[in-house]
Amino acid sequence: MNSIIILGAGNVARHLYAAFLNQKSVKIIQCFNRKGVKLHKDQKAGTITSNLTHLKKADVYILAISDDAIEKVTNTLPFKDRLVVHTSGSVPMQSINDKNYRGVFYPLQSFSATKKVDFSEIPFCLEAERKTDLAFLKELASILSDKIYDVSSDQRNVLHVAAVFVNNFTNYMFSVGHEICEEHKVPFEILHPLIQETTKKILVMEPDKAQTGPALRKDIQTMKRHLEILTNNSQKQLYKSLTKAIQSKYGKEL
Repeated sequence: MNSIIILGAGNVARHLYAAFLNQKSVKIIQCFNRKGVKLHKDQKAGTITSNLTHLKKADVYILAISDDAIEKVTNTLPFKDRLVVHTSGSVPMQSINDKNYRGVFYPLQSFSATKKVDFSEIPFCLEAERKTDLAFLKELASILSDKIYDVSSDQRNVLHVAAVFVNNFTNYMFSVGHEICEEHKVPFEILHPLIQETTKKILVMEPDKAQTGPALRKDIQTMKRHLEILTNNSQKQLYKSLTKAIQSKYGKEL
């Protein structure tokens, strides 16, 4: 049975703990976080430490901590020649102190505190300095998912940038749409089927071919009416910027 220690107490740490908790082939022997808090309601108090010097020996140490803390924490780990991996989408593997064997165990998904995730649908982007460690990480990831990819630090950073566009920026667009609906007393839930259809569509066709809307069609009067409805200047500027970007991409005159 492979042993795991999870460092961190954020959403990724908590979801990974829950996912590995009842797996027969692995055991989470310890967790570290600065406040010594539980990651799961069933976690025993004796498996938690807030002191790095109290870390036990394990097959892998998974750092599910903030990007900025990775280098600092790995510099202060009180051991060497063990496998230490982080779960970041943008931090290079080389940010881990080289006194230990380095790797990356990156589940490419957006994790929220209250929403349960299905790890079988989540791709894992893996990287390691040693072939034996990469094989081990693949075995570990395969317990949770069959979507496993060998991805270099440079490739992972590219994926992370793309993920910001398709997830974080897209969610911000949802929040703007929600604000507009609330301001004008229109139920946002009316847009739910459209949101679902938009997501489904780009899974079966290229996003370029799925683009629609007044900016693409150059519907000048429609766009003018939209801008008249918007009362928030930042929303107006966002509308104009996105319209310009779409028309520039698809060769429409502004």
